[in-house]
Amino acid sequence: MWSGDELDLDAYLARIGYAGPVGEGGELRPDLDTLYEVHRAHTTAIAFESLDVLLGRPVELELKAIEDKLVHRRRGGYCYEQNSLLAAALERIGFEVAGRGARNRTRGDTLLAVTHAVLVVTVGGEPWLCDAGFGYQGPREPVPLARPGSELRQGAWTYAVHEEEDGILVLRTLRGEVWRDLYAFSPQRYHPVDYVLLNHYSSSHPRSSFVGQAIVQYPGDTVRLALVGRELTRLYPDGRTEREPVAADGLLSLLDREFGLRLSGRDAAELVRIHRSGD
Repeated sequence: MWSGDELDLDAYLARIGYAGPVGEGGELRPDLDTLYEVHRAHTTAIAFESLDVLLGRPVELELKAIEDKLVHRRRGGYCYEQNSLLAAALERIGFEVAGRGARNRTRGDTLLAVTHAVLVVTVGGEPWLCDAGFGYQGPREPVPLARPGSELRQGAWTYAVHEEEDGILVLRTLRGEVWRDLYAFSPQRYHPVDYVLLNHYSSSHPRSSFVGQAIVQYPGDTVRLALVGRELTRLYPDGRTEREPVAADGLLSLLDREFGLRLSGRDAAELVRIHRSGD
């Protein structure tokens, strides 16, 4: 399903700095400990970014193209790339992986289309939400789906899954004393071909939030970072936010320092030109 047999697993594990448990003979095991370790290592190592959309380049979802970009060129990606890569790795290890389509709920009461890709991984008969592609607000580790309503601490951050009518599940996060919805998804399975269609909208439709602006995000342990357009936001577990403008002259150093991203000379120059044109 996810082309896991085509993935260079050793290169992927080196990219995310995986140092988790292995079974007899050095083989990775499709168990809960491994799922946690791989998921957390992935979200630690690979930043969320949609810079190719801003640069006017197609976002390719074939596994080898994703592997080349995120693993070998050490770039980041957005949800379709991130979770397709994670799905391929988990499938290769031996996990049962299924896709879901989610509806972003971070914009209040505005009804948005289903454009977010997430994964449901079954371990020991129980489903777990896995998502390496929701940017700075997303979970760093798997989230259990079998016990809706239970609070889950991930370091300084707290999540919970709420169940609505028709089997809709909602991922929520606690900001200070207020629970906020992140996204909702149904039990319907999504396949890689479904993400091709969603990717086309997200990367090219004029109403897509990714078109026309830089978006780079990172879910840190103590502070979450989001570069959107020309503004950097720092989000803290208690709900506090700090915002500061980002000048063109400091853009590349910011991407390297805060997000671990180093673009090629051509891409870097074009990104700075686009950034400066809006000043």
